[in-house]
Amino acid sequence: MDLDVGGGVVIPGREISWRFSRSSGPGGQHVNSSDSRVELLWDVHSSTALTPEQRGQLLQRLNKRVVDGVLSITAAEQRSQLRNREIALAKFATLVASALAPAGPARRPSKPTRGSKRRHQAAKQRRSETKSLRRRPADG
Repeated sequence: MDLDVGGGVVIPGREISWRFSRSSGPGGQHVNSSDSRVELLWDVHSSTALTPEQRGQLLQRLNKRVVDGVLSITAAEQRSQLRNREIALAKFATLVASALAPAGPARRPSKPTRGSKRRHQAAKQRRSETKSLRRRPADG
């Protein structure tokens, strides 16, 4: 089953591999007998779905999540393995789509307005007066 992540990128189902294990947390006897935790693995380096530019952008933006060129997504929210697979696919699609999305416009630095400077100075002056009232009166 191929996965359309948006932006014209379709990841072939054969490139996605799965790993299953027992989920942690409460669940009684069910959690001890079923492998409901799902781990989706995708090798970014050997993927045929990406252009070299897309691959570079993906690796740059997801550098903390990609280990040895493999992107890993886990899901263990539900008791059902099938539902966890659907959740992992949805997480994977949104993560890859957001990493491949074009960067927004660069921030233009701006100066504080004259009014905000005036308000800032007035607040500092009020604070100074409040603190000066706490001092001991000067003998003099």
